[in-house]
Amino acid sequence: MRIPNLMSRDISRRGFLKAGAAGAAFAATNAWSPARASDPQVLNYLSWPGNADPYLIADFEKDNNVKVQIKEYVGGDQMLAVINQSPPGSFDVVLADAEYMHLLHEADFIEELDPDDYPIKDFWPEFQKFPLHWFEDKLYGVMTDFGYLGLSYNTKEFTAADVKSYAAMWSEKAKGKVGFFDWYLPSIGSISLADGNRPPFDLSEESFDKVKERLFSLKPQASGFYTIADIFSSLTNGRAQLIPGIGEWITLGLRQSGVPVDTIIPEEGGLQWTESLSIVKGTPKNDLARKFIQYTTSPEGQVKMATKVDNKKSIPSVRGWELLNKTMPGEAEILRMQLDKPNVMDEYKAGKIAFRQLPSQQSIEDWNDVWSEFKTL
Repeated sequence: MRIPNLMSRDISRRGFLKAGAAGAAFAATNAWSPARASDPQVLNYLSWPGNADPYLIADFEKDNNVKVQIKEYVGGDQMLAVINQSPPGSFDVVLADAEYMHLLHEADFIEELDPDDYPIKDFWPEFQKFPLHWFEDKLYGVMTDFGYLGLSYNTKEFTAADVKSYAAMWSEKAKGKVGFFDWYLPSIGSISLADGNRPPFDLSEESFDKVKERLFSLKPQASGFYTIADIFSSLTNGRAQLIPGIGEWITLGLRQSGVPVDTIIPEEGGLQWTESLSIVKGTPKNDLARKFIQYTTSPEGQVKMATKVDNKKSIPSVRGWELLNKTMPGEAEILRMQLDKPNVMDEYKAGKIAFRQLPSQQSIEDWNDVWSEFKTL
């Protein structure tokens, strides 16, 4: 299988979490070792960094008398390459962004799942048959968490009214102050939304040319192109005051640390990133892998996914929301997951959210080439 260059390996959404003594400690404890892969008391987990945090997995390990052994990847290309290059049975479960699910399926890397094995009926109705997880009416992934990407902004320099439209990026006030997450997919996707395209990733050649022209017109506004770590610092020091294609998973933490930033879903709409768990084809531990997905999507597992200190998320389980509101009402308020008040499902129900997907009518290379050209203008 040819592995496309979907995302450069230094711009992970959570790669920065690998830093720090605590992170290093649990990563070392749970690091993946091929020598232990076949151990029946070991669950081999291929995932973004940070998901072997004891906060997330300790109860599962204790209840099942097993050890979760994690192999961390940074970016979809690396995830596909690791699976492609590993012997069958090396991994039991994989956590992947939903837009890569069809590539995993097409390469026959993941197992078909029985929907009745998982608490999908506990999910919000909108997510019970999430289209990026189903192929020919068969399920291959179960949603674990999600979030929205819109326009993040410095609240001292811009008001919510100023940034109600992506048009704010072209304003004189924003000249030299628009930062870009250095990944073509959410960045060009946001510009596609700004140009009125719904869905934003299914573009005719004519529409794609218009998006390219609109994107290139932003070059005088650009302050730079940033990795995730650089996004945090540029928002903190004010070098970037507007950034499209990122979301509350960044600005919430910064805001709680006193940085004057927020994220809005503009009137033209926003993008949803979605993470999901699948069982890797060839695992001899299908039962254990199924139990892990069941645990993660249980109300208790969902609350843990939502409230991990360094990476808070939205969760699809209504029962998870109920438990969160009962046991951690302050977190429910911060995360906009209160059942009796405006919450994160409002934008979805209002039709403002499009799924982040890979390009439909152009190749990945076509979009990457446009992004590279934009950066070198």
